[in-house]
Order: sequence, then C-alpha cells, then structure tokens
Amino acid sequence: MAPGVRRIEIRQNNIVGTLFLPPGPGPFPAMLDLWGMVGGLLEYRSALFASRGFASLSVAYMGHKDLPGPQHIMSVGDSYFKSAFQLLQDHCQVDADRIGVIGLSYGVVPTLRIATTIGFKPSCLICINGAVGSPLLDEDGKSKMFESDQKHWEFDDRGYVSFRNVSLPDNLPPESKRKVENITCPLMYIVGEDDLCTASTENADVIEEALRSAGKSHQFTRLSYPGAGHLIEPPYTPCSRASLWKTKPEKLFTLWEVTPHPTLLLKKMPGRGSWSLWKPI
Repeated sequence: MAPGVRRIEIRQNNIVGTLFLPPGPGPFPAMLDLWGMVGGLLEYRSALFASRGFASLSVAYMGHKDLPGPQHIMSVGDSYFKSAFQLLQDHCQVDADRIGVIGLSYGVVPTLRIATTIGFKPSCLICINGAVGSPLLDEDGKSKMFESDQKHWEFDDRGYVSFRNVSLPDNLPPESKRKVENITCPLMYIVGEDDLCTASTENADVIEEALRSAGKSHQFTRLSYPGAGHLIEPPYTPCSRASLWKTKPEKLFTLWEVTPHPTLLLKKMPGRGSWSLWKPI
C-alpha cells in the first residue's frame, strides 16, 4: 500500500471482500479483483491497484469462513458477483462508468460470466491463464460437484498432477463455455506459455477467434510470455514449479509450469553490509 491508500473490510450484502481506495476524493476508475481456486481473500493485487490510482475490490468466493456452504466448493453464484460489481458502481468515490474486472486462473470463469451473463457492462476485462468455461458449475454459476472428473488429470513420474487438459476447450462441456462473442468491452488475455495448470494458449485462441468472427478483433489484446508458468503474479512474489494442493484424503502436489527455472542464492559480501547474487541451484 502506498501512503494514503485506505483499506476497508467489506461484509455487506453477503459480500466478503476488501476495498482499497487511492488517496484523494475521486471518483476513481475501479477494478473488481478475482483470484483462483486456491480460495480465501487475497489483497495484495488490489493494494497495488489502489497504490496506482485505481479503486479495487478483492472478493472471496470460496475457501473463506465467512462464506456459506463448504469451503472447498464455490457455493456463491452469479448474484454474488453481481452484488460485488454493484457495490463498486454505487460507491461515491468510484466512477461507475469505468469499472474493469481482472481474473486469474479459475477467476477467469466468473470474469467472463460477469461480461456475458449477469447484465453489467464492464469497461474492460483482464484474464490471466484461465478457461472459457468450467465443468464444475451449474447454470447459476455455483458448484454442482465437489471435484472435477479425474479423467483429464495427468501425473508425472513423482505423482504430481497437471490440470492443464481439464480446461482444454475441447474437453469443456459445450453448455459451460461462455459466449465471449457477446463481450462488448476490451479484453486482454495474458498467457504463460509454460502453463501446466490451464490450457491458456488454447483458451486465448478460442476467445480471439470468437471475437474475430464477431467483428471485434480490435477489442482483443494478447500478452504471451514464453517460459512463464501459471501463476503470473505481482512483482517480487515467490513462485515455484509445484506446490502442495491438498492433504486429504491424501497429499496431492500440482504442477504450475513445465520448465524449472534457476533459483539464485544470495550470499553476504565479506566485510560489507550488502548481499550479492551467488549461483543458480
């Protein structure tokens, strides 16, 4: 948070979130900030937005004690995201005509639902390594099952799982795919070409082709990064190639990227109060 940024906990209209406001009276452009299936309420991206002049509301939609239902499923649906968007629109320090939505990973699914189903018209969309639909959701955007069908899971020789094929457009139920050709605002899709968690390139291709066929190519921007994995995060965030996904009924590690990149060690410079890069491991 930059000096002067205000952090406001939100527990109203059943919304569980945190609103960050830049210094000054506004009105500010705003972002609705949606994270992935890891759940909980993550705030640092919204804090960065507010530090750069954007009001930002980060909302939890699964994996939080203040939400209804089991924490390991998405028990809120379209009406929840509608209320979150409306909360921003109604805020006296937000420019109601300049509200975007950003979604990472599974957060791309509600991001696209907001733009194609709910009836609001965001000013822009930013999708980071996510899919155009999900087999897990019913017609109201709530979880209809506890866990995805494992037929598309892929395991490496250590038993680590890649969920990439689950989100291949050809493997998604047709009724779950969003009609992205109906999107009326600019859409930026950010691709990690080394993504092992989501079929990001293929989903970006589907979105680009749908908008092209609808005469909306000018609304689509793709940022594609060779060697980047699934978790394209704010600067200075530690990332890893694999991490523990769950512990019950047994431990499961998930893969985020194909290529293990060198990690640099630090060593203390003799007789000096500074550190230097040492060697890759």
